[in-house]
Amino acid sequence: MIRTMTVASLLALAMLPGVAGAQPLAVQAISGTRLDIVATGEVNRVPDLALISAGVVTRGATASQAIQENAQRMQRVVAALRRAGIAERDIQTSSINLNPDYRYVENQPPVLTGYQASNMVTVRFRDIAQSGRILDALVAEGANQINGPNLTIDKPETALDEARRDAIAKARARAEMYAQATGKRVGRILSISESGGGFAPPPPPMVMMRRGEAAGMADTRIVPGEQTLSVTISVSYELE
Repeated sequence: MIRTMTVASLLALAMLPGVAGAQPLAVQAISGTRLDIVATGEVNRVPDLALISAGVVTRGATASQAIQENAQRMQRVVAALRRAGIAERDIQTSSINLNPDYRYVENQPPVLTGYQASNMVTVRFRDIAQSGRILDALVAEGANQINGPNLTIDKPETALDEARRDAIAKARARAEMYAQATGKRVGRILSISESGGGFAPPPPPMVMMRRGEAAGMADTRIVPGEQTLSVTISVSYELE
C-alpha cells in the first residue's frame, strides 16, 4: 500500500501545470520489505572552550558615583584580561545596568538609599587550564561577579562526523539483526536523514580551589571533564 501511494503521488506531481515541461520521473519500485531504523551515534570529547561571565557591581550615593566607580574598576578588569593574552574578539560586553536601591519599611513609602551599577563581559577562554588563574587575577583587579563556566567544543564538526559514522554503523547492525530474525537480507538503502545533532547536556563543570604553595592562597582551577556529542539519523533499508 505504501509503495502504491508513493508511485501515485509522484505521477500526480508530474501532471501538475507547474511541472508540465518536466522530464518523466523514474520510480524504482520496492520489491522487498521496507525497514526504517533510527540510530544515535555518540563521541566523547574534552571541552576546549570555556565561556565565563565576569564583571563589577558597585554602589554609590548617586547614580554618577556608582557608574563612575564601576567604569574605573571595569577598566582594570578588562586590562587584566588583555594582559593575560585574551584576544579582543574573545571579550564581549554582555550587560550594563544602573538601578536605584531602596530601603523598605512596613507601612512607609520606600526610601532611596543610593544606586547600584553593574557591567558584565562574556569572556571566551581558549586555554581552560589557564582560566582559573585569570579569574583570580580578575578578582584581584576588582571583579566581584563571576558566572559560569559554560564548557563547550570550539570546532565540533570533526567530532560530529565521527558520531555520524557511529550512527550509520549502529543502524546497519540493527538492520542486519532484523534481517536475520526474519530470514531476509539487507538490501539497498532507500533513504537517510539526520534529525538532530549536538551536545548532550553535560554535568555542571567542577570549579576547584587549590592551595598555593608559596603564598598560602587558594587558586581557582576548572576541571573540564568530558562532553558527549551525538547525532541521530533515520535510515530506510530494503529487506530482500
